Parts: sequence; structure tokens; C-alpha cells
Amino acid sequence: MKKYTPQNGYPMTDASPIISITNLSKVYASGFQALKSVDLDIHRGEIFALLGPNGAGKTTLISIICGIVNASTGEVLADGHSVFKDYRQARSKIGLVPQELTNDMFETVWNTVKFSRGLFGKAPNPALLEDILRRLSLWDKKDQQIRALSGGMKRRVMIAKALSHEPMILFLDEPTAGVDVDLRKDMWQMVHQLRETGVTIILTTHYIEEAQEMADRIGFIRQGELFLVEEKKALMQKLGKKQLTLQLAEPLAEIPTALQALPLTLSDNHLQLVYTFDAQTQKKGIATLLRQLSEEGVDFQDLYTSESSLEDIFVKLIGASV
Repeated sequence: MKKYTPQNGYPMTDASPIISITNLSKVYASGFQALKSVDLDIHRGEIFALLGPNGAGKTTLISIICGIVNASTGEVLADGHSVFKDYRQARSKIGLVPQELTNDMFETVWNTVKFSRGLFGKAPNPALLEDILRRLSLWDKKDQQIRALSGGMKRRVMIAKALSHEPMILFLDEPTAGVDVDLRKDMWQMVHQLRETGVTIILTTHYIEEAQEMADRIGFIRQGELFLVEEKKALMQKLGKKQLTLQLAEPLAEIPTALQALPLTLSDNHLQLVYTFDAQTQKKGIATLLRQLSEEGVDFQDLYTSESSLEDIFVKLIGASV
């Protein structure tokens, strides 16, 4: 993967993680353990998706990294700065777009974003703020009060606020919650554009196809435990299944005895055979199947393949981790 500096977009040579999490735990006063010894490195310039069911610990993890919640044990470094011991330096590297809309509804878009930049002690930079608003399609709304905007535009304002102090790391906690499909796709494109400018992006989402579309790596968390982190392509290859569906020339009463050892199912109308296989055994498995079908005199008139989605893998993994 190409890495970029936030300043000029040139390839980076530094392979050190931009976020490093070590033995991070959180136990609340009630005794509830929200996080259990989480270890995670997030690479510079990547899009990392954190997936898990409600209550899994996603927001707690983000809140600790962003300085909103105190950890019970462990350490978090943001671009080499401890978020606990060197809070100001670490927090200046981070932008956060939370789940809940927290804008001042009676303030204008421009004043809201300008104020957010000032909170981090940054000198005024109207040109930068204009560029951010234009990239988010908010420039023509800069003088409008936030209460007059649609839900999707309000969420874009949250992103503009998070980017106003030029962070190297951007957390998006359910960034497309409550927005329509078209706006969701626009935001996917915007996330890719941000990454190209050098921003490292960490997102949580309930829309699994969102993670499949955008993420370079994916982490799965349940009951406070980060139990799997994997590159998306490798994950899909290792845990995904493919299916070959054969449209039969004539109905088949049952699967021939010689084929019953294969992972085959016969459709209810007896006109389709479905063969489920691992991508890694694709060539050998399909060749064997087609040869055996021919030997058994089973003719087909069409075939097509399909494969597991990330959502299929998510459901399987989360179910297996209970």
C-alpha cells in the first residue's frame, strides 16, 4: 500500500504505526469489563474498520484513544505520543466524528468550523477551512445555520470540524448512520480522498458493506475482546466461501451416490446443483466436479459463481466467538 505524508502526498518510508495500543483494558465502577487486554497497531495511511455488535466495546476503545474515557490499564500512543501522559500532543493528531450530532444548531457552518480549529490553538487559516468545506460540498452552505441543514449535511459539518485542526488520524464512529444511500456513497468517496491526502482513518460501522468497500484491514471485536485483525483481501480469501451454481438441463431426482461426498446441495425444484468450495481449492475442486458430473451423465446448460460477502464472514465470526 502506498503511504502519503499529510503535507505533500509523497510516499512515506516510515513503517512505524501511527497508533499503537498495548494491553488496553477498561473496567467500569459497576464491575463491567468493556475492554479486555486489547493490543493493536494501526498503520499510517490505512483505512481500518472496527466491526462488532452493539456493546462490543468499539466506542469505548475510540473514546479512550481520543481522551474521552480513562483506561483501567494499558498504553496508547498516537504518532508516538502517549494519550495519557502527553495528552495535548496526542490529541492534536486526532480528529473525531462521534455517533451523536453535537453541533450548535443556531451557529453558522463557517463559525462552527472556525471555532473548532481555535480550540486546538491553531492560527486562523480561512483558505484551509474553505478547502475543507469545498471538499465536503459545504461551501455554498457556509453562512447557513446548522439547524437548517439536512441530517447528512449536519454529519458533514461534524467531519469538517474534525478536520479543521489538520489531524493525521480521523476516527469515524458510525459516520453514515441515518443518511441515505446516495449520500453514503458520496461519503465513501470522500473517505478515500482523505486517505490520499495522508489521513489515517479508523471507522466503526453497522453497514458491513461499508467496511467491505473502504477498509484495508478489519478488526473484529466482541465482549471487549479484539479477537481477529486481518487484511481485508486475506480475510476474504481465507474465510470466504465461493459457490458454483449449475443450472441442470433436466431435473435431477437426487444427488448421485458417487457425488454425495462432495459439498453439493440440490435445489428444491431439482434444477440446480450448488457446489460450495474454498477459493484456495477452486481449480482442483471444480475440475473434479465437472469430470464426475460428466461421468455420471449429469448435463447442465448454464453455470455461475458467487462468493461470501464480508457480512457473511462477520456473522460467522461473531457467532463463533460467543
